[in-house]
Amino acid sequence: MKSFTIKEINAILNGELLGDTNQLILGPEQLERANNNHITFIGSTKYVRLWETSNACAAIVDEKLDVEPGNNRALIKVKNADLAMTKLLEVFNPDPPHFDEDIHPSAVIHKSATIGNNCKIGAGCYIGKDVVLGDAVILYPNVTIFDETRIGNNTVIWSGTVIRERCEIGNDCIFHTNVSIGADGFGYRPSDDGRGLVKIPQIGNVIIGNAVEIGANSCVDRGKFSSTIIGDGCKIDNLVQIAHNSIMGRSCIMAGHSGLAGSVTLGDGVVIGGSASIKDHTTIHSGATVGAGSGVMGDVEAGKTVLGYPAKDAREMLKEWVTIRRLVKNYNTK
Repeated sequence: MKSFTIKEINAILNGELLGDTNQLILGPEQLERANNNHITFIGSTKYVRLWETSNACAAIVDEKLDVEPGNNRALIKVKNADLAMTKLLEVFNPDPPHFDEDIHPSAVIHKSATIGNNCKIGAGCYIGKDVVLGDAVILYPNVTIFDETRIGNNTVIWSGTVIRERCEIGNDCIFHTNVSIGADGFGYRPSDDGRGLVKIPQIGNVIIGNAVEIGANSCVDRGKFSSTIIGDGCKIDNLVQIAHNSIMGRSCIMAGHSGLAGSVTLGDGVVIGGSASIKDHTTIHSGATVGAGSGVMGDVEAGKTVLGYPAKDAREMLKEWVTIRRLVKNYNTK
């Protein structure tokens, strides 16, 4: 078990140490759940009051907040408590699951596949024809990678993930459990006799940039033609759907249960809230934000925040909601 003194932690964070504690710190924890071997975090005024009753021996505190350490307790004041918390979580992060051998004997690897240096391939993995893995790729047990897919250096793929044929994955990506990359897009047309549906072949692929993270059970479908593209640095939560031929710019964020219909385009730095849905052939320009649960039916301007169903300017929508509540309240009091 990892443990640190408060002075050792402050040396890592390079903050301002106030007070002192002789407790060894065994890990970080929420204010309400911490015991006297924990360090906690105070990033805004609404959490300051919880410090007095918390059992934590130390806290990382935003430098703008007025907090006193107390007896045998310490504070480390920093410019940004959230970023300091991230750095400290990296320090306490346990080691990843252990590989007894770099390539498990039960893994099936096609003879034409190219495996880079220092790769680790777990039990039950399948690697198809002409697949290329860069250096230091990690495939946890039961990952499937189909023919002609290329995966960049240092990418980590967790169990149950399936990457279909001809996809291109960048460096330093993380795919969590049961991610689907490159499944067929959802495309059908009524048959000539009107008695059934004809499946439209999906002959494109998926291209994913560098440092992309995709959460568990999320799906990125292949293009009908050309590619579905995820730009560098995008972060995608669990249970997200990205449909065929959608294009995401750099550093976009999509929260859980959100979805892009076919041929949606996101600019750089777009934020999509949880359970939001975006209509097909819609463009959301750089820096825009879509509120949770919203339904976007048309293009969104750069830097704009939209909300509601159908989504519109967030300020207008909030005014509408306030007006409706007043009308309901007045009606109920009559």
